[in-house]
Amino acid sequence: MSGVAMADPQQWKLQKEYRLERPLTACHWDVRSRYVFCGAEDFVIHRVAAGDGVVKKLVGHESWVRAFGSSPDAEVLYSGGYDGRLLFWPVSGDESGPLRVIEAHRGWIRSLAVSVDGRRVATCGNDRLVKEWDGATGQLLHEYAGHGSHVYNVQYSPDGARLYSCDLKGVVHEWSAGVSQPRVLSVVTELHGYDTTFRADIGGARSIALSSDGRQLALGGITKVSNAFAGVGEIVVAVVNVAEGKLQQVLGSKDRTVGTTWGLWWHPGGFWVGLTGGGGGGWLYFWKGDVADEFFRLKLPSDGRGMSVTADGAGVAVAHADGQLRLYGVG
Repeated sequence: MSGVAMADPQQWKLQKEYRLERPLTACHWDVRSRYVFCGAEDFVIHRVAAGDGVVKKLVGHESWVRAFGSSPDAEVLYSGGYDGRLLFWPVSGDESGPLRVIEAHRGWIRSLAVSVDGRRVATCGNDRLVKEWDGATGQLLHEYAGHGSHVYNVQYSPDGARLYSCDLKGVVHEWSAGVSQPRVLSVVTELHGYDTTFRADIGGARSIALSSDGRQLALGGITKVSNAFAGVGEIVVAVVNVAEGKLQQVLGSKDRTVGTTWGLWWHPGGFWVGLTGGGGGGWLYFWKGDVADEFFRLKLPSDGRGMSVTADGAGVAVAHADGQLRLYGVG
């Protein structure tokens, strides 16, 4: 596989698949592409060796794991769970327990991000807080309060100087290190709905990604919700101009696919890649930034719940609801 060949999504196909014991909730390549780490409904992290498929179980969380990150030297894995815990793990070796356990949030950790230099790990969750931790010691560095609802996703800028977060109601904040008051970057109404029947809010950025130059922030989720209890709505990606804080484009599907956008990646070939899952099945979508509808989509065997890309951009791992980890690429 090669990153250049991956620029043509019509050449993408299934490369490998590994059957795990339970439906998967998320996945993450380590930065050296030796292992794929998967969260599953058994609360266990499964480390899958990319070469021979040998699986090792990492036990430490008490609920689903949906958030992952790696240190730049590929020696430490970070995981965040719906138990509110942030755990540090050795990436390689035979150890099955965590290096460090941090009771990080009251309620779910929904996302985490690692700064480009690896010195900081950011987390967010249902307590409406964004926190930054020392990537080596686990010490709490900063706590940011400003969101009015559950915080769904966080992402560092390419230079690590700023941190972006998005909450349930589509409010996007931009934080500078140690500064308690955020810049309200945007309010993306397409990422939030209120169901009057069930009297429930639904929304949030279920996935997040920046373009390689840091000028565009993409937020994936669900829109036009007709049933909040069952999560019935259409896939959506909102692209925000970071400098101006303006909504630049809303990306969707030609056939109004029912589901949620669970993964996002900016391909260096100049397009967005999105993973979806829900009532409309699992898909990989491909969008040019200036066109609302996809220019190509790849059907998946099962709902996608999480996506991760190799460091060289030559392979994509997808965590599926049918308990299979599948690797896609060219070749």
